[in-house]
Amino acid sequence: MINKKPDIKLIALDMDGTLLDDRHEVSDENRRAIKEAEKRGVRVVLSTGRSLKTARDYVLSLELSSYLVTVNGGEIWGPNGELVQRSKVDTEHIQWMFELSKKHKTGFWATSSENVWRNNMPEDLFSQEWIKFGFHIEEDEIRESVLKELQDKGLFEISNSSLKNIEVNALGINKAVGLQKVCDLLGISMDNVMAVGDSLNDIAMITEAGLGIAMGNAQETVKEAADDVTGTNQDSGVAQAIEKWVLS
Repeated sequence: MINKKPDIKLIALDMDGTLLDDRHEVSDENRRAIKEAEKRGVRVVLSTGRSLKTARDYVLSLELSSYLVTVNGGEIWGPNGELVQRSKVDTEHIQWMFELSKKHKTGFWATSSENVWRNNMPEDLFSQEWIKFGFHIEEDEIRESVLKELQDKGLFEISNSSLKNIEVNALGINKAVGLQKVCDLLGISMDNVMAVGDSLNDIAMITEAGLGIAMGNAQETVKEAADDVTGTNQDSGVAQAIEKWVLS
């Protein structure tokens, strides 16, 4: 638990299950708190498993003008929409994971620099630059088997964004690494970051930020890793955390 209030200069927010409610909307309370924090000179950065394509509209509607960390740290975008960094997954590895999903008959999606492919893939896998592969698996037993095969390879950064999925990035790529790059560019320290999230793909940034906040609806492992637990995504938990740690 944090005893002394840290000096927060940047708020890093996961999107699904965190900033967004179950209808994938941003509550008025969350909007107001973000605006107020920005007015006080605190930067707000979305740090998400989503691709730019599916995150951009939220960035625009929130009128955020800072950096953006997408695809679990696989891409970092600058304040003017320019690509700062992209960390790719080898196409051979994507091919192997695609075969793995067929072997276990799982749902899957794959994020390339151009597109998000869901349960189907382009004819020529080598025509794309790949950033992430995800498995959607309802059955616990099959999910465990797939997870074990992935871990045995020792080639991947493995996380999830819900209890039913597995997300795979290049080894060493996660949201914390993405945020560290953003901090370097802004000339601030990770100690000045408040990171808020709900899933395994948020743990790295929650543990490495000066202040790590788990949502009330977060997975138990995430709550255990965090410095504090806020309200759920249905109760504008993001606004509650910003009020408590940044505005009050």
